Amino acid sequence: MKLWLELHTRFNGGNNGKLFLSMNEAAEILGLGKATVQRAFEDLQDKGFLVLEREGNWYHRRAHEWRLTTKATQTRSGSKAATNDWRFWQPEKTKCGSEPDPSASSVVPFENPKTSHGSKSEPVRPVSRRSVGSETEH
Repeated sequence: MKLWLELHTRFNGGNNGKLFLSMNEAAEILGLGKATVQRAFEDLQDKGFLVLEREGNWYHRRAHEWRLTTKATQTRSGSKAATNDWRFWQPEKTKCGSEPDPSASSVVPFENPKTSHGSKSEPVRPVSRRSVGSETEH
């Protein structure tokens, strides 16, 4: 969210597609780690909020050029409408229902293991007939 807002503050109405922001600068300005900023850029691109128009070059000291998909872009032939690519993003489908838990096969015994030293086995949890909480509903 911080990265998205920072890019919006750099938008002046006519520079969409030429928003300059490097990962190092974003990390410094936003007070985040470089890896976090990199993941944020990737996440915004994956979800369609941001498009990399021109890749930067570290040797020429040039930052990436970004385009916000929620804003119109000025071209030589006029204004190009916002693409709003984010509208087409959908989260990955996950399987519904429960799958067998691989750890379910290891059942915890209800009693301490029997030892050959003659000690008496005792329940791990005390056996109680009392119910937990009150017996009346509120």
